[in-house]
Amino acid sequence: MSETLINDLFRKAHSEGRSSLFEHEVYRLLAAAGIAATPKHEVLANGSEAADELVASFPGSRVVVKIVSGSIAHKSDVGGVAVVAKEPAAVRAACQNMLAALSKSDIAGVMLTEFIEADAAGAGNELLVGLRNTREFGMILSAGVGGVDTELYAAGSRRGQAVVSASTALTTAEEFLELFKPTIAYRKIAGLTRGGRQLVTDQALLQCFGAFIRLANSCSTGDPETDFVIEELEVNPFTCAKGSLVALDGLCRFGRPQSVRPPRPQGKIDKLLHPASIGIIGASATRMNFGRITLKNIIASGYDKSRLLVINPDGQEVDGVRCALSLGALEKKLDLLILAVTADVAFGIIDEVIKTDAVESVLLIPGGMGETEASREPARRMLETIDNARRAGVGPVFVGANCLGIISHPGNYDSWFIPEERLPRAQKKAQRSSALISQSGAFLVTRLSKNGWLDPAYMVALGNQNDITHGDMVENFAANPDIHVIGTYVEGFKDLDGLALARAVRKATAAGKQVVIYKAGQSAAGGRAAMGHTASIAGDYEVALAVLTQAGALVATDVSEFADLFYLSDCMRDKVVSGKRLGAVAGAGYDTVAIADSIQVGDFSLTLATIGTSTRERLQAVLASKKLDALMEVRNPFDINPGADDEAHLLCTEAMAAEPEVDAVVVGLDPTSPMVRSLQKSARAGFDIDSPESIVQTLPALVASCAKPIVAFIDGGALFDPMADKLMAQGVCIFRSSERATRALVRYTEARLRAARLRG
Repeated sequence: MSETLINDLFRKAHSEGRSSLFEHEVYRLLAAAGIAATPKHEVLANGSEAADELVASFPGSRVVVKIVSGSIAHKSDVGGVAVVAKEPAAVRAACQNMLAALSKSDIAGVMLTEFIEADAAGAGNELLVGLRNTREFGMILSAGVGGVDTELYAAGSRRGQAVVSASTALTTAEEFLELFKPTIAYRKIAGLTRGGRQLVTDQALLQCFGAFIRLANSCSTGDPETDFVIEELEVNPFTCAKGSLVALDGLCRFGRPQSVRPPRPQGKIDKLLHPASIGIIGASATRMNFGRITLKNIIASGYDKSRLLVINPDGQEVDGVRCALSLGALEKKLDLLILAVTADVAFGIIDEVIKTDAVESVLLIPGGMGETEASREPARRMLETIDNARRAGVGPVFVGANCLGIISHPGNYDSWFIPEERLPRAQKKAQRSSALISQSGAFLVTRLSKNGWLDPAYMVALGNQNDITHGDMVENFAANPDIHVIGTYVEGFKDLDGLALARAVRKATAAGKQVVIYKAGQSAAGGRAAMGHTASIAGDYEVALAVLTQAGALVATDVSEFADLFYLSDCMRDKVVSGKRLGAVAGAGYDTVAIADSIQVGDFSLTLATIGTSTRERLQAVLASKKLDALMEVRNPFDINPGADDEAHLLCTEAMAAEPEVDAVVVGLDPTSPMVRSLQKSARAGFDIDSPESIVQTLPALVASCAKPIVAFIDGGALFDPMADKLMAQGVCIFRSSERATRALVRYTEARLRAARLRG
């Protein structure tokens, strides 16, 4: 790749006041980047230069005449392309007609190009490859069906069939080719359709994709040496001619690199999560305001009062916590300062915080700091002050604004302003190993309120992400050896933070951790709603889904699925996922059918394992011992009949898990069966969940000892909540329906297998 030639192309166009290249300049760009062959071409000021010798120098019997314009993106739509006989008179006439018809457009001449005879005609035989510089993820490479059918295929195909995309910063040519192989375009040009033949080799595609990736990374904001950034480069179409890819059209827009904010120091984020000292501004001594509630929650969480300070010029102690008159009066630097004041007051305090360099981290509770028109300019100045201080090596990190706060169990503090009586925060797990991050504080509150099993080590509300972002927090938890599952709710990204998040996800994945993400704003309406909340900006959802999934994240499709996947990931963090062969057991035919119907989600599917002879005999023996062998036969999924008792459920689950051909087990615990000890209190003495023979008492030991995932479901109403609660408390992964259990396991298995491939 000739970076000098590429830079000269952009510099010349920029000197002429252009932010785009003409088509013939795009051809030079492609040649300089080593991307693909281009047709022979010649630019003419008008048709009169089309002399006999020039026209005769083109191969074949036909030539293509094209308008040269920086403002016409689709030339064929406006009559800017003509295929004519290779005769000087015909060429001159086409040029003159085209110039006359488009005289009101921004015209720089006409271009005479070689007519390329494609190796195959018809829909799907042309290829689109392009780059796009996105605000959130930087440079994105896309490839798919080209030509005039691109939009039609994209609208009518399943996700990943028409076009695939990836971050050029995180993807190699080999990886992108593997993403591209399931597409319609690849199947056509690789000759994988009926009657088809290979048009280009995989090696040619690798060379093309690799050159695009190198060009993107050298002409992006991520390269500090570049003078120009590609905003958009699209070749549509590439045609296949004589076994090679040949570009038949191209457009390119470019600009200057944008400034990049300095990174947030991870050491100060550690102090935010594990503060040795905390100060609070805004805790009233006379009324129960947000600051006072926050202070009470910090005290109630067990944080040492001697390491707490209330900062107030009146010097009054609050709830037994000593007071400092000002930041300047502090005896030593605070690890964490909480601002529970109004936005107009907060802006001034932030200036003082930076001036005094008195704290390592700040929680910004107030809203209205960049969310309203009146506050945007003060918020912009605030960010500029923060960035300038950080470049000088001083100043804290900030979470917020419009921030609920942080619960850090390892840091022994709870700064949420939600009273304990409305949201109990008692420990539910012996060992907490997950972290939950959210832009929305309400998302965290409602998840915690609705899900009795939820007990993360950390819960961080980011608010507006004025400083610390999703990427920063996931990077921190990726490096934390005690955190194994990271969940994050994303409404929008700050500039390039989507890429930062993807890089952090890749780090977490490489470390054997699971990151579960719900990205809001999937629809146009959802995007507009996200833009109106916590000043976030929803980006292109398809790009976000592609890049984060490729980085190793498990991306949920909705809030309920997010809860399921986060829960399942936490339960299964120590389990071995070696394949996608499923064994299933249930006491109702309905459940076995529902399991079988739920093993495919999107393009990924579990398979129903083939049960070996020894396991089949073992299962048959269980049926015989319970006198059910005349009623049922061994198969997978295995319907063991409503007459199966607790022991039958346990023994069949154990046998299925021991089968070498099974990678994971789903088991229904059939709470409504009169044979199962599923009630908190039964009319039959001793026939309840506290009985030693109850599946509630026996299944946890099997689950704990089995290296494979075992997922159970209790399909019943509130009467069986105690059964579910007791099993969950003992580490058994419980869902309340067969389809939810199976679908969650499908998504999780896909993610675990993808992560294994990423780790090599």
